[in-house]
Amino acid sequence: MTTITERNRANRRKGAAWETELLAGLRSVGEDAERLRLTGAEDEGDLVVREDGGLFTVIETKNARFEPGPFLDEAERERLNFAKHRGIDPHSVESIVVVKRRGKGWRKAFVLTTVEAYFGLDAA
Repeated sequence: MTTITERNRANRRKGAAWETELLAGLRSVGEDAERLRLTGAEDEGDLVVREDGGLFTVIETKNARFEPGPFLDEAERERLNFAKHRGIDPHSVESIVVVKRRGKGWRKAFVLTTVEAYFGLDAA
């Protein structure tokens, strides 16, 4: 096995462990969270939290070098995929990225979104 292959496997394990930690943490405080399946080009994100009133928050989890632009672009694609696959209004689905902070637990992770999404502004 090559060094690159070993590193990629280790990175996938770290990412999966972070996703599991966040899911367990959210559930421990009463959030209705579940893991989403990977679906390739039609990926829907890593986790989803069901909110009151038929709303959903799709979560893309990251345990990697901080790259907010690409992370947010990916989360937006996955938000739209989640809504499309379920036949629900995309306005009922939010997306965020939760980025692990080195040496910190899930409660101290970074949460990324856009000003537009956070304040519910119409797309410009």
